[in-house]
Amino acid sequence: MGVIVLGLMLLSLTIWLGLLCFWGQFWRTDQQLEIGETQLKSLPVVCAVVPARNEAELLPTTLRSLLLQDYPGSLNVFLVDDRSTDGTANFAEVVAHAVSKPEQLHIISGESLPPGWSGKLWAVEQGINSASLFAPDYFLLTDADIEHDPSNLRRLVAKAVQEDLDLVSIMVRLRCESFWEKLLIPAFVFFFQKLYPFLWVNNPNNLTAAAAGGSILIRREALERIGGIQVIRQALIDDCTLAHAVKRGTRRQRGQGRIQQLSPLSAPSSSGGRIWLGLSTLTHSLRPYNSLGTIWDMVARSAYAQLNYSPLVLVGTLVGMILIYLVPPVCVILGAVWGNWAIALTGLLGWLLMTLAYYPTIRFYKCSPWLAFSLPAIAFLYTLMTLDSALRHWQGRGSAWKGRVYTNPNNL
Repeated sequence: MGVIVLGLMLLSLTIWLGLLCFWGQFWRTDQQLEIGETQLKSLPVVCAVVPARNEAELLPTTLRSLLLQDYPGSLNVFLVDDRSTDGTANFAEVVAHAVSKPEQLHIISGESLPPGWSGKLWAVEQGINSASLFAPDYFLLTDADIEHDPSNLRRLVAKAVQEDLDLVSIMVRLRCESFWEKLLIPAFVFFFQKLYPFLWVNNPNNLTAAAAGGSILIRREALERIGGIQVIRQALIDDCTLAHAVKRGTRRQRGQGRIQQLSPLSAPSSSGGRIWLGLSTLTHSLRPYNSLGTIWDMVARSAYAQLNYSPLVLVGTLVGMILIYLVPPVCVILGAVWGNWAIALTGLLGWLLMTLAYYPTIRFYKCSPWLAFSLPAIAFLYTLMTLDSALRHWQGRGSAWKGRVYTNPNNL
């Protein structure tokens, strides 16, 4: 038994060494929008598109922050009221008048959701269609719960122009105030970066592509080149799917008049674009996650979709999470109980490696350093959330958000 446990621990340790040495330096937090020059040599026209469904409570802060950007170029904001029942449109008008920017805000009453679309992307599509009349150089796709730093748009545009990027996105600073937020939210960012190492995302020669939906600046020509938002209309993880389409390009099938996305394993095509993804220290999400239940629902809503609804990938993921995150602390305990110090010390080394990898994220979110040691327990909770996501899908509860439930990803 001891030999088997030691073998599992050595395998876990080998995986951690491989991750730390060869997996895109995913633990780093220095890919930040606020690092670098923000000089603007040109002033592109920008239209912001904000899908909003029952967001009246947050708009006085979030919409205000968007309308008060210090961007010196042309900015118009298109808020799509996605059939809200809380007076979202009225609140938006009040905010625009309060900051003396009524001419910059355009409120669109969302049409009923057609078959084959997710609710958010249908709202985005309507916003883009209306904004296209202004012939913008860039679209800013943002959520209604994001409080933008006054310099956010200026920095995004400067990054895009200076580095000739088709898409620039930031993982905004998620709310991290309650106990559960401090325990679980930094890990959410950590796992996202491990899945999509930012250095790989930002390398035009690497296949990895990702974006964060809270703040995406995309060149209009790039969006048109991939066939528009309709290309990803069924995507529940729409931000990363959009980044995949932009970076890897699309192909139109001859004679069929429709868009076909490239396989995730295909190389970037000649029509592919350059993208950049980083962190932000100044732009925040105001969406609260005050309880374990709210965070659990947030993760379970899309975790199985992230695994392409594959039972085989699910099993591999669960086994991998157990092997990477749970085996080391279990070996420490078993080694101490059995008096087998080889197992205990090897387990402790694996635990320390994952703690060191997690610590930069903990420091970025200004949480207690001791939370870095709790990653095994946190990973266990995320493993259960992932399993629950699959169970919800199999039970027909699917991905629920804002009163809509998507049970069949292929027939939204």
